[in-house]
Amino acid sequence: MAGSQKCVSRRRVIKTLGAASATLAAAQIFGIADAMGQEPSGQQSVQEFTGPGANPYWTSPGQFATYPQKAPLILLTDRPVQLETPRQYFLSTFTPNDAFFVRWHLQTIPNAVDLKEWRLHVEGNVERPLALSFPELVARFKSVSVAAVNQCSGNSRSRLQPRVAGGQWGNGAMGNAAWTGVKLREILDAARVKSGSVQVQFEGLDRGLGPKGFGSNRFMKSLDLTDSVLDECLVAFAMNAEPLPMLNGFPARLIVPGYFATYWLKSLSAIRVLDAPDDNFWMKAAYRIPDTPRGTTTPEEMKSGKVATVPITRMPVRSFLITPDGSMKIPAGFPLRLRGIAFSGYAGIKKVEVSTDNGANWSEAHLGEDAGEYSFRSWSLDWTPKSAGRYSVGVRATDAKGNVQPDEGVWNPGGYLWNKIERQEIVVGNAS
Repeated sequence: MAGSQKCVSRRRVIKTLGAASATLAAAQIFGIADAMGQEPSGQQSVQEFTGPGANPYWTSPGQFATYPQKAPLILLTDRPVQLETPRQYFLSTFTPNDAFFVRWHLQTIPNAVDLKEWRLHVEGNVERPLALSFPELVARFKSVSVAAVNQCSGNSRSRLQPRVAGGQWGNGAMGNAAWTGVKLREILDAARVKSGSVQVQFEGLDRGLGPKGFGSNRFMKSLDLTDSVLDECLVAFAMNAEPLPMLNGFPARLIVPGYFATYWLKSLSAIRVLDAPDDNFWMKAAYRIPDTPRGTTTPEEMKSGKVATVPITRMPVRSFLITPDGSMKIPAGFPLRLRGIAFSGYAGIKKVEVSTDNGANWSEAHLGEDAGEYSFRSWSLDWTPKSAGRYSVGVRATDAKGNVQPDEGVWNPGGYLWNKIERQEIVVGNAS
């Protein structure tokens, strides 16, 4: 990523944010649309769907909504804000900032950040507590960049059967960006972590209206200090060579490559070193999965109370067909280029295979540029359907550690870890 056009220099960041901070501080997420907002572009949502079966559409069936700094996205909820990215934006390896999905946990989110006042506090079990200003964060530590997928833990939740509670995401609660920032380890080293420390906790500027001490009041996540992922974590201040959009965590957010988005704290305000395991709601009760292969179980097993759980961490291997999307009939004999993306939280993508006959036969696709082991990897395959009919096109990926995308779904009460092979019906010729 060092030579990528997606990288951004610290001088440019300070200059850009210095000019833009007043505008960003005035951006009202829940107020009147301002100059940064965009008008809906006439896109139509898919037809309504309420279940109880699995969602048959690629994305959730919500209406489109426009927020400041954002293109029209699919609205799941407005308090907290949850916006899903439409399918067409995944044709490129890097997801545009204005189309990047949004997921907050608490209803009161920052709609103004004054960079003159903002500080990143590094505190807890450290010898040298820090209160880093934005210029200090950018200038004091070496800037690095990494391409990494940010995916909501509940992405594709609407596929699970039986249905589970939570935002009924389709497949669009994900995005890939080139993140530029400073290494978390360097910040921790500067604060001098004391012996006996076990975890590092992160908190952002969002707040809830619930009682103090409860998950409905504060959102906090922690990682073990022995977790090797800390060596790859960044505190990012730029996204695709631009300042972070307000809804995606301005002015700085945590980047945890390979891990689900629950750990990617937005509008980061505190890094706390703990000398005991974090037992707050968001670690002890939320975002946990069955301690079973693939994190799957059954409703009956969960009701028995005998299923042990562990915190969710890495994203399983996934792949998607983006185009054609099945919305129109294809003439028989018409040459098509099937295109899509694949990724894994464990290693880079090694192979993508495509089936045009519902899994009976598989052909290896051409892989696009490798932007990094935690990035989207584009793929393509040329295919000419020779006769009319209905074709079931499936895609599966294999990562460099040998993890192969399965053709079986999962079930857990959180609606997490869905990575079953995706299939798209393509109608060819004069099939009715």
